[in-house]
Amino acid sequence: MKSLVTSAVCASLLGLLPAAAQAQAQTQDARDQFFATLKSLCGQQFDGVLVYPKDPQHDFAGKRLHADFAACSERQIKVPFQVGEDKSRTWIISRTPTGLALQHDHRHADGTPDAVTMYGGMASTTGSALSQSFLADDYTAKLVKGAATNVWTISVSADGTTLTYHLERDAQPRATVVFKRSGAG
Repeated sequence: MKSLVTSAVCASLLGLLPAAAQAQAQTQDARDQFFATLKSLCGQQFDGVLVYPKDPQHDFAGKRLHADFAACSERQIKVPFQVGEDKSRTWIISRTPTGLALQHDHRHADGTPDAVTMYGGMASTTGSALSQSFLADDYTAKLVKGAATNVWTISVSADGTTLTYHLERDAQPRATVVFKRSGAG
């Protein structure tokens, strides 16, 4: 038994892990790298524009879109997202024991939670250090009608000056906002 344990330890040290275990480690590394990428933006502010849909009736159309990487810790990043004068939204990206989570925290002006809040999902296994896609979780599917297929993708340019927030539903684009770094908070 002792030699079996020793062999397993040696195999893992030599990088002879099964392919599935290696893939899982790489996936988690990409999620951790992405979290580190976002964390490097702490203190930075970004101004954005709605690039899709090109619909003047969309809630974000013609309004100032502003993201502020305001609060960062080892486990969580909070990004208040302002639409015009509406400061009710905050994106929360969290490191969890099972991966990387995105939540949308919506609040009323008095700070109380909106009825539709804390929706989002977990990062998929196909992301990178610069981009992660978050698939809607069960809570979101129950809370928001039709949102079971939502996928939110957050991407950062290699130089950290451009941030893209993209939402798909039923594999069709619903909204894309492109932000440019505008300064420090």
